[in-house]
Amino acid sequence: MLEYQLTTHSYEDTEKLGEKISKLLQAGDVVVLNGDLGVGKTTLTRGLARGLGIKRNVKSPTFTLIREYKDGRVPLYHMDAYRLESSPDEDLGFDEYFEGDGITIVEWPQFIKDEIPDEHISINIKRLSDTDREITFKLHGGTFNDRGFGDLA
Repeated sequence: MLEYQLTTHSYEDTEKLGEKISKLLQAGDVVVLNGDLGVGKTTLTRGLARGLGIKRNVKSPTFTLIREYKDGRVPLYHMDAYRLESSPDEDLGFDEYFEGDGITIVEWPQFIKDEIPDEHISINIKRLSDTDREITFKLHGGTFNDRGFGDLA
């Protein structure tokens, strides 16, 4: 597993990082986002969507569980598993997204950890100050090693 770390210094920096990440992703990739409430998970996803050419406004899928954006170079599936914390284990069809034709972003992945594929990118966002964020990438699986994630750090 490869790991990279960097710091962003504003909301705009975090969005721009999302745009850069989008250039390295391919259909079928799964990205899990970890971090406290309000730390910038959806901000990073918004930049990623813009980098994919998605024009619609990206909002947190907290109350809908999954938002689908299909107007970019590849579909983007944005999931928020927070509300599944107290749900019984049941088949909600996550594998159809994880094995599908798009890029899947999962916020609060700890609540569906048994569903997350072995090959995925884990991004942890930690608040350092009101504006600064420490962002750590962990590449789980060899398919990501030669795509240039180290160049982001």
